[in-house]
Amino acid sequence: MMYFTKIYILAQKVKLCFLIKNHYNKIMKRIFVLLIILCFALPSNAAFWHRKNKALEAEMQGKGYAGTLPDLESKAPQKKEHRAATPIFESQKGFDNPADLKPVPKDNPAFIDIITKKDRTSEYYIDANEIIPYMEKLVDCIEEDGNVQLFVTRANVLSMNLDHLSQKYDGKPESYYESFKKMMEVNRYVKTIAQLRREAVIYQRYLAYQSSGSIYNPQTINDQLQYLLEELNSAIILLKKDI
Repeated sequence: MMYFTKIYILAQKVKLCFLIKNHYNKIMKRIFVLLIILCFALPSNAAFWHRKNKALEAEMQGKGYAGTLPDLESKAPQKKEHRAATPIFESQKGFDNPADLKPVPKDNPAFIDIITKKDRTSEYYIDANEIIPYMEKLVDCIEEDGNVQLFVTRANVLSMNLDHLSQKYDGKPESYYESFKKMMEVNRYVKTIAQLRREAVIYQRYLAYQSSGSIYNPQTINDQLQYLLEELNSAIILLKKDI
C-alpha cells in the first residue's frame, strides 16, 4: 500500500512540472509576438511624427517676426570711470587776513550770548546779560561817592529791570538758577538802601543820631553802601561766569 502511495505522489509532481513548463512556453510566445509588433510599429510612428513636423513648418512659414533683433550688448550701460574730485574754488592767499575781517558786534547781547557763549542761547541768559551794565553803573556810583540823587536814580533803574525779570521768570525753571536767586537778593538790598538814603536826606536833620535816628547817620549809611557794593560785585562775577 505504501509503495502505491509513493508512486501516486511522484506522478503528481511530474504532472505539475509539465503544467509549469507549458505555462512558461505560452508566456514566452506572447512576449515574442509583442516584440515583433513593436518592431513594425515604431518606424511607422517615427514617420508619422516626421510628416507632422514638416506640415507644421509649412503652416508657420511667413508668420511671426521677420525683422532683425536689436543688439542688446551695444545698448547696455557702460561702466562710469571714477575720476578724482577737484575743488571748485581755489584757495586764496591771505583769506584770513585780520585787516579784512569785519568787527564783531560786541555791544549786542544776542551776539555775545549766541556767538561767544554759544552754549547759552536761551532768552534768560540774554536778559541776564542786559542786567550787568546797570549793576556796573551802580557800582561806579558807590565807588566814586556819587550824590544821593544819582545813586537813587541808578538804583531805581536797576530795580525796575530786576522786577521785570522776576515777573517774567517767576515759577519757571529759570527761577531756580543760582544767578537768578542772586539777582533777586541784590534787588532787595538795592531797594532797601535806596529808601534809606532818601529818608536820610529828609529826616537826618530832625533826628538825633541816637536810638531810632541812628540808622540815618552817615557812618551807618556808608556801612550799608559798602555791603551793597560787595553784593553787587559778587552778583556781577556770578552772572559773567554763568552766562
